[in-house]
Amino acid sequence: MREDRARAERALEETLDAALSARSSRRAFLGRSAGAMLMAGGLGSVLSACGITGTATKNVQALQAEAARVHHPKVPIGSWTFSNWPLYMDKSVLKAFDKKYGGKVKYVEEINDNNEFFGKVRQQLTQGRDIGRDIVVLTDPMAAKWVRSGFVSPYDKKNVPNAKNLVPNLRSIGYDPKRQFTLPFQSGAVSLGYDIRATGGEIRSIKELFDPKHKGRVTMLTEPYDSASTVLIMQGKDPAKATLDDMLGAIDFIAEQNAKGQFRRFTGNDFTTDLTKGNVSIVLAYSGDMVQLQADNPNLRFAYAEEGCITFTDNLMLPAEVAHPYAAETMFNFLYEPENAAKLCAYINYISPVDGIRPILEKSDPEIAENELIFPPDDVRKRLKLYPSLSTSEEQQMYEAMAKVTGG
Repeated sequence: MREDRARAERALEETLDAALSARSSRRAFLGRSAGAMLMAGGLGSVLSACGITGTATKNVQALQAEAARVHHPKVPIGSWTFSNWPLYMDKSVLKAFDKKYGGKVKYVEEINDNNEFFGKVRQQLTQGRDIGRDIVVLTDPMAAKWVRSGFVSPYDKKNVPNAKNLVPNLRSIGYDPKRQFTLPFQSGAVSLGYDIRATGGEIRSIKELFDPKHKGRVTMLTEPYDSASTVLIMQGKDPAKATLDDMLGAIDFIAEQNAKGQFRRFTGNDFTTDLTKGNVSIVLAYSGDMVQLQADNPNLRFAYAEEGCITFTDNLMLPAEVAHPYAAETMFNFLYEPENAAKLCAYINYISPVDGIRPILEKSDPEIAENELIFPPDDVRKRLKLYPSLSTSEEQQMYEAMAKVTGG
């Protein structure tokens, strides 16, 4: 099944690279979480890919000491490798980088799932070897795992002066409070997607997912970090401070609702299929996917829940034993130039971490500049919540509990 999906994805990329509009959502085609792995290969493959039995190569204290003295001298860029998710880069940005700095970036669209990619490189990481990539882009929970396990290299902040353009709300995160090992690439939100014809009006609350009037016409995400955290927000709890017991309690609540027949099914990014076909009224959705869906069907809506909603960030990172750190840091700096960040944002339609791009887009693409899914209002930004920080063993227990609910 996964091989068939991979072949289909490669075909899609080849066919759509030129044909897709600049507003394509790469997550509309590919799963972003362990949920995709659960559906494709079951819980065992997820836990194996997560490296439950792996050992840390460096502890956090050693990494922080390394970060305090890191120095990557300026060298010729040469040939180097940037690994990212498919449909997540405007290739003209890469061409502009090569033209400006020389050398050649080998851009590899190979991260179809955080855990699947980790499984591919885990052996080299645990053995303290170079994985052959100079930049990887990983979502917060996996980025946290890499930091905890010493699988990252600190970046030399002197080589990334444009990091000053990082938006204030992302300048610190629990697993990397000083942003010594990660820089946000793009962000999105997990909240309420719906068909206004089916709901009969606008919706604003997470409680709508569990309202009996929508029984059998709701989908939830298989990914527990997303679904359980959303339940916690509804219950008035801050997911960033959640314990394992909190997450398991939220999963129990989801199980109770599932037993009552509230959900049509649990999904990855394929919530888009049920929503566009009219099989459901309301879904737990990823904001970036909804941009394109709304463009195709104006009856489809996305609401930032009034209680708040989870925000996820995909992060630029240097793997441990990175071979070309200066090239990677130069790219970090290039992507944080507002003009380049604006161009990237217009192409992929997620929330940019770079301050100062909206005035640029107001001139070049006012429709993008006014889209609240890409530029959330200030009151929404204040309600965005971060994922919990769980240990590897706690994460395993969480996935096992969710798999019992979803049948993964």
